[in-house]
Amino acid sequence: MPTSAQTRRALLRTSALAVAGAGALAAARPLPDPSCSTPAGTPGGTAATLPAPAGDARSGEAATSGARAVRTVRLTAVSGTVDLGGRTVRTWSYGDDLPGRQIRVTAGETLAVTLANHLPRSTTLHWHGLGVPNAMDGVPGITQRAVRPGADFVYRFPLDSPGTYWYHSHAGVQADRGLYGPLIVEDPHEPLGYDTEWVVVLDDWLDGVGGRTPDAELKKLLGGRGGGMSMSDGDGKGGGGDSRGGDGDGDPEGDAHGSAPHGSDRAGRRPQRGKSALLGGVGGDVKYPYYLVNGRTANAPRVFAARPGQRIRIRLINASGDTAFRVALGGHRMTVTHTDGHPVRPTDTDALMLGMGERYDVLVTAGDGVFPLTALAEGKGGAARALLRTASGAAPGASARPRELDGRLVSADELLADDSVAMDDRRPDRTLGLRLTGTMKKYDWAFGGERYDPEKVREVRAGERVRVVLTNATKMWHPVHLHGHAFALTGTQDGPGARKDTVAVLPGRSVAVDFDAVNPGVWMLHCHNAYHQEAGMMTLLRY
Repeated sequence: MPTSAQTRRALLRTSALAVAGAGALAAARPLPDPSCSTPAGTPGGTAATLPAPAGDARSGEAATSGARAVRTVRLTAVSGTVDLGGRTVRTWSYGDDLPGRQIRVTAGETLAVTLANHLPRSTTLHWHGLGVPNAMDGVPGITQRAVRPGADFVYRFPLDSPGTYWYHSHAGVQADRGLYGPLIVEDPHEPLGYDTEWVVVLDDWLDGVGGRTPDAELKKLLGGRGGGMSMSDGDGKGGGGDSRGGDGDGDPEGDAHGSAPHGSDRAGRRPQRGKSALLGGVGGDVKYPYYLVNGRTANAPRVFAARPGQRIRIRLINASGDTAFRVALGGHRMTVTHTDGHPVRPTDTDALMLGMGERYDVLVTAGDGVFPLTALAEGKGGAARALLRTASGAAPGASARPRELDGRLVSADELLADDSVAMDDRRPDRTLGLRLTGTMKKYDWAFGGERYDPEKVREVRAGERVRVVLTNATKMWHPVHLHGHAFALTGTQDGPGARKDTVAVLPGRSVAVDFDAVNPGVWMLHCHNAYHQEAGMMTLLRY
């Protein structure tokens, strides 16, 4: 774990080293010093230069600033209780909402979000999948100082890429509490034809159940090796949180999973972790008591109302910490239209697999009845669900599994980018090989056997086409996410690979992705398993 001094040094060296290491082109566009005020505001400061955040709870208030409308939103991170559907837990969330309020803007607007930190620990916001300016990326100790308790910070950036995105804390394992929400960028010239829209956020849940917290879970996973990366920005308190997040109600289900040391039951026997052929082995590291769709358990599902024959756009977001979900809508086939916010050539499927951080958009034509949208926790045995209701009648039981879950499953490498976003076939100027390493026994997840060190970066040059080859030398699958860029999957035979920002790398496999270095900064590339990330499977790219 880096010391506070190391983290501060990395923060202060970011701008200077980026200029020195990337040559004249980078020197012409130096990175902002994250220790200085940003145009939108500073940690501990206010957004006095912006319109007062107000208006619609989903979208914020739009004002005009120059040629762009400015949409303002206020998110307040709080410690409190949320209702999972008859089960109340204590956790951290944005304004007691789970998921956090939906932010909906139109491409061409500027988004200005004031984060008010009412938590007992420092926090940040990361805009997952968006190519924001580097100073707005929300990585504590790298692109900004973490927002301390009682302080505000304003994130302000233009939005030009329509799609399905989401936001979450990037401090420690805070995102495995309730600190996340959907962000939808609408296309003012939307080419798809549909009647209504359903945003579906998937999650795995343990916080506040039987005294469990993500921070305590991480500590057990790490064993005696000490704390995680805890990108705390040198505030001495860590990015995760305190151990008081549980509700202390002695929930039997939570105690059964959470009180014994990880990897053993109360008698000291190692449990059999779930396997998944689709994931190439073990489904994940953490056993969760609940799986959620839009903040509700399978026994108290959210219901989406529509009319028979309506064409529905479903935006699927996997906001979980350690769980891949296999998703199907009973009685329906889905047409995939987007992956990670970017359009693909329409492809029909029965089911989809979403790793942590991934998103898919699909179109369905609603049938007549009540249908379960089921998200199977792959390799874990549980499931989340919601209901599509177009008629009266009884809903299927929570344990029902639609047959579509075992039907055709389209994977990301089968999808082709729509011509509007397809990358050309330019040869890469640089290839970076990254070997994913680590074992469950040592919990030493890393790249190339080296845990994350903010002092070590991988250099590229502005304007380059960069190929990253991810080789998984572990027995676990890893969803790898690149900040600030959309890459293209390579190696497809029939056309340009889908554009994405998060890709699942199965055990013993390699995945190659290309991106263009056109958004200067210091950018994280990491496993989006919250616990692998904090154990050290993170690195930095800089130009």
